[in-house]
Amino acid sequence: MLLIKNATIIDSESSLNGKKRDLLIQDGRIEKIGTKLSNKKAKLVTHKDLHVSLGWFDIGVHTGEPGLEHREDIQSITKAAAAGGYTGLACFPNTHPTIQTKSDILFFKNQSSLVDIYPIGAVSHNCEGKDIAEMYDMAKAGSIAFSDGLYSIQSSGLMKRSLEYVKGIEGVIVNHPHDKELSAGGQIHEGRVSTELGMKGLLSLSEELMLKRDIDLLAYTDSRLHVHNISTAGSIDLIKTAKKKGLKVTASVAAANLLFDDRAIASFDTNLKVLPPIRTAKDKTALIKAVKDGIIDCISTNHTPLEEEVKKMEFLYADFGMIALESTFAILNTQLKDQIPLTQLIDLLAYQSRAAVSLPIPTLAMGSAANLTLFSPNLEWTFERSSIQSKSKNTPFIGTAMKGKVLGIINKEEYVLDSCME
Repeated sequence: MLLIKNATIIDSESSLNGKKRDLLIQDGRIEKIGTKLSNKKAKLVTHKDLHVSLGWFDIGVHTGEPGLEHREDIQSITKAAAAGGYTGLACFPNTHPTIQTKSDILFFKNQSSLVDIYPIGAVSHNCEGKDIAEMYDMAKAGSIAFSDGLYSIQSSGLMKRSLEYVKGIEGVIVNHPHDKELSAGGQIHEGRVSTELGMKGLLSLSEELMLKRDIDLLAYTDSRLHVHNISTAGSIDLIKTAKKKGLKVTASVAAANLLFDDRAIASFDTNLKVLPPIRTAKDKTALIKAVKDGIIDCISTNHTPLEEEVKKMEFLYADFGMIALESTFAILNTQLKDQIPLTQLIDLLAYQSRAAVSLPIPTLAMGSAANLTLFSPNLEWTFERSSIQSKSKNTPFIGTAMKGKVLGIINKEEYVLDSCME
């Protein structure tokens, strides 16, 4: 039993939004919400700047397990998610073996504990982009969406068939648009910085052409599509037009693309080598505006754990990816607080991410299940390597001073609280 005292509720769907209340949590449910609540049997949860919201949810994380447990396993990603304020994760199928059968889906469904693990099944066998996987069986077993994850669907025929298939089972295809042939060998965004550094570029056109294809196929099939992590101003225009036409499309952006532009690559920090690539300052500004205007539906961590052996090397040879589950809220709140209000940021992390894959959205009300994130938007702290819960440490934020910290999560009669809680 927990008694959360004097917490500011952040919930745009609630009449209590912005108000300070006590919450009594018993047997995994919100028993009472009020003022001056007391219960001698309950563990007190207090902090001078305590805020509470619905638990946050992320689409497209990489678990490592099975097969790549040296990068991340279920236990470590659960700890990392809890430290970052996430009570639910939708995990991409790029494991070894690939998540592509009923039994694979059930393996992940049985892993959920404090953090809910939702598997995303593969669109194609082994995510190779050739033969379509058994999506019906995976959907029946509990796959919440279908994607080839790290591997964009290059075949137009496969994309069309997959959109047609999920329409019949009320599913959604998740695809990051990236034409690999147009940008073969690319290292960073193609532009002035790539020219100055002498690196082969990743074209904006490689994203926008595939996105245009996907939207046209979506219109033809009348299906559902989640565009994972757009990164260019041109992609924003395509999403905006598709939504105006009434197409069933949602879009996310990776947090890194809201925080950096390609000038940061001049430091040759391989932790900034990510897909989609960090693009121009103009793209970054357009992405932030698209988030504020609701064109982009949610923000993803794009959490991609990698061992040091594939990151601590020359930029040309380093793998793409960074970890971000533990830092996303804090760094967004630190750098973009004046541009994305706190309530909207929480909507992006808690409501709209779930809506994008048609998951039930918890409620913050008496009698509802307690699926909550506790945080302080004003607590100042430094992100240290020693505190990282992920097995991998590939992040550019080590040693970064941040404002805003997750204090704990509560989910399914379980909880974890930060040591700074009074």
